[in-house]
Amino acid sequence: MAENEWLSKDFYKVLGVSKEATDDEITKAYRKLARKYHPDLNKTKEAEEKFKDISEAYDVLNNKESRQKYDAIRQFGMGGARFAGGSGAGGFDASGFSDIFGSMFGGTGMGGNGSRIRFQTNGGNPNLNDIFSMFGGAAGQGAGAYGAGAGSPYGAYEQAAQPEDGEDRNSKINLTFRQAVKGATVSLSAGGKKFKTHIPAGVKDGQKIRLAGKGKPGRNGGKNGDLYLQISVAEDPKFTMRKRDIIMALPITVGQAVAGAKVSAKDIDGNEVTFKVPAGSSSGTEVRLSGKGVANPRGDGDLIGRVEIRIPDRPGLAVKRAAKEFDKACGDFADELAKER
Repeated sequence: MAENEWLSKDFYKVLGVSKEATDDEITKAYRKLARKYHPDLNKTKEAEEKFKDISEAYDVLNNKESRQKYDAIRQFGMGGARFAGGSGAGGFDASGFSDIFGSMFGGTGMGGNGSRIRFQTNGGNPNLNDIFSMFGGAAGQGAGAYGAGAGSPYGAYEQAAQPEDGEDRNSKINLTFRQAVKGATVSLSAGGKKFKTHIPAGVKDGQKIRLAGKGKPGRNGGKNGDLYLQISVAEDPKFTMRKRDIIMALPITVGQAVAGAKVSAKDIDGNEVTFKVPAGSSSGTEVRLSGKGVANPRGDGDLIGRVEIRIPDRPGLAVKRAAKEFDKACGDFADELAKER
């Protein structure tokens, strides 16, 4: 008898045993009935047909593997297990067979490697041949260990795909110095999709920023990769950046350096600011305006004016005489400088 005909036969009833019968009980029942209906002992036509039924039942129930197949198929056919429609047309999830498949595969509704068992039916109802082939039967052409092969018109059992994270992407962006200092919202494109992102204040030339989830998409529920954005900052002729501080040149005269002065200048936004230069300042001296640098939640930076003492390119006689008088007034200062050289 072909496996796909098992639904029409109750082999337990044929042998007169319960579904929970042991192997010994099945064997004893068979021998008892065989003695009664064996053709050599009973010449009636009814006995001959009965003996065939008894033999078929015993051949199936006496073999552990075929008995498991038979029980599973009978339970399916009698409505003891259900196939739940999966996502997509024609899918049936065999998780309803957890009690049966568990004994076959060592898990509950899972294949031997822990994957969920699934039938693809191409829009039709599940065919018993496809189910039989899952248990290693011959109904499915070229069946593998757990499912119908490519020769089956009903598709094949497929192992659930494992989640895979998407790959990271790399990109570059050019910023003006002011954008790097102040931060900026920029438009980007990745994978054919445009989006906007905010560049934080205080980024440096060559710095990389990670944009989470903006890389290549994950597969089978895996996470998207990240986008690593390399920053290129254009140089500014007047300003530089040191950590959170903005540094600018602060040109002053000799007199301002000697006597001290309040010196006006313009910040990166073009607003006028005033530095207080202390008396006796030299070139390279730094004076600060607190909180006028890069804005940061952990504390704003400062705007630093770096003193540069300037003299006229072509000083006149009066300036030269004043310079000599200045050196005389400084006493030993000129001699001390000479020793340092």
